[in-house]
Amino acid sequence: MTMTKKPEDQVSLGFLRFSIGILFALEASLALLYYLLPIPEPTFIFIAIVMGLTATFSLSLVYSAFRLGWISQIKRLRWTILGGYSFSMLIVVAVIAIITNRVFTNLPDVLLTATLLFFGSGIFVSFGYVLTHDLSNRLNALNQASREIARGNLNERVSLTGRDEIAELGATFNEMASQLQVLDNRQKELRRIRNDMIAWIGHDLRTPLTSIRAMLEALSDRVVEDPDTTQRYLEMAQKEIKNLSRLIDDLFDLAKMDSDGLSLDRQDVALPDLISDTLESFFTLAKQNHIELTGSVDPGIDLVYIDAQLINRVLNNLTSNAVRYTPAGGKVRIEAVRSGNKVIVSVIDNGKGMKPEDMANIFERFYRGDKSRNRSTGGSGLGLAISRGIIEAHGEHITAVSKLGQGTSVSFTIPESNPPS
Repeated sequence: MTMTKKPEDQVSLGFLRFSIGILFALEASLALLYYLLPIPEPTFIFIAIVMGLTATFSLSLVYSAFRLGWISQIKRLRWTILGGYSFSMLIVVAVIAIITNRVFTNLPDVLLTATLLFFGSGIFVSFGYVLTHDLSNRLNALNQASREIARGNLNERVSLTGRDEIAELGATFNEMASQLQVLDNRQKELRRIRNDMIAWIGHDLRTPLTSIRAMLEALSDRVVEDPDTTQRYLEMAQKEIKNLSRLIDDLFDLAKMDSDGLSLDRQDVALPDLISDTLESFFTLAKQNHIELTGSVDPGIDLVYIDAQLINRVLNNLTSNAVRYTPAGGKVRIEAVRSGNKVIVSVIDNGKGMKPEDMANIFERFYRGDKSRNRSTGGSGLGLAISRGIIEAHGEHITAVSKLGQGTSVSFTIPESNPPS
């Protein structure tokens, strides 16, 4: 786990580094004077005292600046850096002025030293200004871009050249902005899909309820008394109730996936029997729609380690979609093949296929490629999202391949037999 330093720790660390630098400069300078220059002992002691007092004053001033937060009160970074440069130069000039006044007895030597110091200070401060100006402009560009992002302009980017930390920060900022833009676009798309789905669900709930109410009122008011018609009304009402129940179950399962997740009851299940049951369930519907429905299981495939009820629901969802979107005279096939210690189950049709723009979203909840909402060809649009949730709950994956006008193949993997613990 990454630990973030507290502000107090950062202050202490910054002052410690400054102190080490000051003490090193003091000791190194005194050592050079002592060993390289023939300076009389009283003069050396005077110089050492002046430099020591200067170092102590600098340490005290910087410590106060850190502790009292003087530096953070300055509104511009360039003035902070220039202030540091200027303060340093003033100290250097003051120290050299005091020492040269003691060491040099010739006034021209003192004036020459002062002139050179003034010239050097000008170069030093000018260089600091150029550096801080560039640094400040780059930081201002980052600040302005951040403000634009905060206002909601996620197209904003910064253009910072260089290879230093600020350039890296700019690249990181641009990457963050791109990710925010992707998430924002995705969020807008999900909101649109969710709003469409609410409207669709309202339609799917209201339409069967209206039909049920009309039929029950007709039976209650004895508008219909013919036994055959009465029986037909009851069967139609029962069918609509089943559709409502299925829609409510889908919504409930989606909510469960979002909260606690699906609870799996895994057992060794005979896959050929499961596929055979699915074929039998859709045989009548496929025959009515003049669709050839077949299935096959590779030799040797028998037991798979799954939640039979949930995988059966996946097969039902995929087969229902395939039969629904395959025109009369088409074919739907369920097949299972071995791949290592996995079994790949595929539902393949030669129906009308899907558009490329729909393929990226077919497993997303609240998404339905058929915007017409024709009840004869479409359900709630939740079947594939639920199927993906069930397969992923098994630790497996589901994929789809489709070509417009040629058909669709949806495949998922399941583990063969009970894996060793």
